[in-house]
Amino acid sequence: MRWSTIDEGAMSPAPAGPAIAPLAVALGDPAGIGPEIVARAWAARAAHGLRPFFAVGDIRSIEAVWDGPIARIFDPAEAATHFADALPLIQVEDAGPIVPGEPNMAGARCSLDALELAVGLARSGVAGGLVTGPVSKAQLYSIGFNHPGQTEFVAERCGVSRDNVVMMLAGPTLRAVPITTHVALRDVARLLSVDLIVAKARTTERGLIRNFGIERPRLAMAGFNPHAGESGALGREEIDIIAPALELLRAEGMNIIGPLAADTMFHPRARAEYDAALCLYHDQALIPLKTLHFDEGVNMTLGLPIVRTAPDHGTAFAIAGKNKAEPGAMIAAIALAGSCAETRCQPS
Repeated sequence: MRWSTIDEGAMSPAPAGPAIAPLAVALGDPAGIGPEIVARAWAARAAHGLRPFFAVGDIRSIEAVWDGPIARIFDPAEAATHFADALPLIQVEDAGPIVPGEPNMAGARCSLDALELAVGLARSGVAGGLVTGPVSKAQLYSIGFNHPGQTEFVAERCGVSRDNVVMMLAGPTLRAVPITTHVALRDVARLLSVDLIVAKARTTERGLIRNFGIERPRLAMAGFNPHAGESGALGREEIDIIAPALELLRAEGMNIIGPLAADTMFHPRARAEYDAALCLYHDQALIPLKTLHFDEGVNMTLGLPIVRTAPDHGTAFAIAGKNKAEPGAMIAAIALAGSCAETRCQPS
């Protein structure tokens, strides 16, 4: 499952390319489903053509939910040597008692330490990219974590302002970018601006070029109101904010269409006309993505000096340790990270 560009509604296998360093996969909260789905992704490595990766976290969190082989390593370079026979793992400090489905503060500290280490390894180049397992923000907040989420934490550690990164959700037939993310719907209209749309569109275009090798990305901009406002009859955001932003972007040479009525831009024929959809708020982007690709959606951060992906789901404490977790999104996140890291290594 290695992805390149979306072509007529489908992602095609990426061609083989230069060798990249093994990917770092932070396990996330040790009491969540992260350890299980990472282990099951390794077990499915051959079937999905996954590049070598290594886990970062407490080995006991995997042993609690999986009886497969694990190889303790101390250098990311060792991962490729062990990958065919065992899941390579760099151990992070003891997470305290680990009971699947029962998060605690020690586990939250472990997940943060694993994330910190994995980011550092990717930033230094000894890991080819970063995949982050699901964490509990509530648990992280209890130990003093002061970022909205892992995306903002990773951006800060990479020296990039959170305002200059973009969250993109990707599946085999759709890439969608929410211009605003985790904010109340009633606040979206107030937060929208020409500058915000222009900045997010620019980052998206650069990200598609750098990570997916798309020479001239095709972007589609959703409208904010029903029927894209119907020429102002149902709201003026399209006239006062979105249209001026698109005019500026087109003047720069960007290939972008819109604003489009959001209820007609996600069917197969419409999706074949663009490489990424720019949406105005969280659910406008995530509902179509999760409807189409619930078990294989990937959260990717654009605008970073490193590749960073994550499965587009949470810790699922309720099913942790019950052999019910679906590993498809983690497999897809690892596959996409490998494909994008490979694309970045291609000569420009």
